[in-house]
Amino acid sequence: MSEANHNTGKNKDLPWEGKPRKAELDTEAENDVWEREAKRRAGVADVGTRMKPGKKSEENDTGEEMEEEDAEKSEGKKGPGPKGRRKRFISYRLVMSNLPFLLFLAALAVVYIYNGHYADKIVRDINRTSKELKELQYEYKTLKSEVMFRSKQSELAKAVAPFGLKELIAPPVVIVDSTKK
Repeated sequence: MSEANHNTGKNKDLPWEGKPRKAELDTEAENDVWEREAKRRAGVADVGTRMKPGKKSEENDTGEEMEEEDAEKSEGKKGPGPKGRRKRFISYRLVMSNLPFLLFLAALAVVYIYNGHYADKIVRDINRTSKELKELQYEYKTLKSEVMFRSKQSELAKAVAPFGLKELIAPPVVIVDSTKK
């Protein structure tokens, strides 16, 4: 629609007549108010207008009553249209204005997941190393007890018997140096 057709004055009862276009409005709230008013006058019912059952569009809630109901909704009371509320809160403008924060949250989530996987890997490595350590400790104790058993005098005598070596029965003789006197 061109600028000349927009301000011709043909439809003076329309709420946007002589006002800035929808795209030129500053906030989404103003957009919603203009849309509701236009639909109310046109007799179109949607979640935002809350047409009362059995009434025509002229008998519907006024804009002030609708704004009061919206204020009650925002204070925590639940209304009939969760889709309309969600649309208003998650908008393109909101997402784009908070994009750096959302990217930061995504990066934080990736780091959190990585940290969990890294911690699991470290725990597995610690468990594997502790099992290896226990096996080495068992092997050390087994070998140490075997060496102690084989180093006994009786076991040594049995081990050297095939070589013709025998254990002394008489005590050893002390050899004294006679030249020292």
